[in-house]
Amino acid sequence: MTLIYSLKQIKAVLPELDLSKSIEQGFVAYSQGRTVVPPVGELVFESPPGETHIKYGYIKGSAFYVIKVASGFYENPGLGIASNSGLMLIFSTRTGEIEAILLDQGYLTDVRTAIAGQIAARYLAPSSVSKIGVLGTGVQARMQVEYLKPATSCTSICVWGRTRENQEAYRTYMADRGYNVILADTPAMAAEDAQIIITATPSSSSLLHAGDIGPGTHITAMGSDTPAKQELDPVILEKADIVVADSLSQTRERGEISHALKQGLLSPDRIHELGRVIESPDLGRTVETQITIADLTGVAVQDIQIASAVYQAMKKEKS
Repeated sequence: MTLIYSLKQIKAVLPELDLSKSIEQGFVAYSQGRTVVPPVGELVFESPPGETHIKYGYIKGSAFYVIKVASGFYENPGLGIASNSGLMLIFSTRTGEIEAILLDQGYLTDVRTAIAGQIAARYLAPSSVSKIGVLGTGVQARMQVEYLKPATSCTSICVWGRTRENQEAYRTYMADRGYNVILADTPAMAAEDAQIIITATPSSSSLLHAGDIGPGTHITAMGSDTPAKQELDPVILEKADIVVADSLSQTRERGEISHALKQGLLSPDRIHELGRVIESPDLGRTVETQITIADLTGVAVQDIQIASAVYQAMKKEKS
């Protein structure tokens, strides 16, 4: 019988799981070629604007394969509903039968994305952080910062958003969680003197330019997860000392790296895959003044690892 789990049940087991370790292991397996992860399936909608991503695959030798469907419809908040939704389907790699449905409403995608940012910062961010610059005011703009806690104790944020109303809501939310938030009038102001910059918007044109980025800065760019999106001027990647992709194959087609490659500003041999950096930390930051960039487009192995961990915890509780 197929087991179906609600978001409430899923959230109840998350605190007991070491998801960061599990997702790190997934990135390593991916970079070692021990996974089967086909290209991303994608549906883009114009009216109303939205998108649906289908990501799926398995780690060789594992008990499960996972199919994840996650969507984002940007006008939903005006209707009083969340912009993100989705579910994860877990199948047996032995029989092909469906074992479980995780009705996570897109929450596990948000968690695994935030954890990827945490992992990237662990290997790429400078040791001393006094300011975090954030572009965006949505779920990821919040979670990326909150999940940075194991990597930095910094609680000073400068945020830029499309509207002052969104910025104020962000400040209130983060202040309730112990952060001091300053509102920026421009993306450049949010980035100024920040040691960590998080870009978490659906922008289709550059928000930050090379002159906005100082020595020693780490950028986690995670908003550009379709070919049409872009948050960074490609010259920033040309200027960077270290460029890391969650997936070399995906970032050839989407993400900040794809734009820099197309303009001839970044050669493929300068890009490290995150799983390789985890395996060999010397590929990450070695000098405080280096500019580092993590281009996170979202890889199915993250979904595989988080879905498997949650399902196994659920089964343990049930027994």
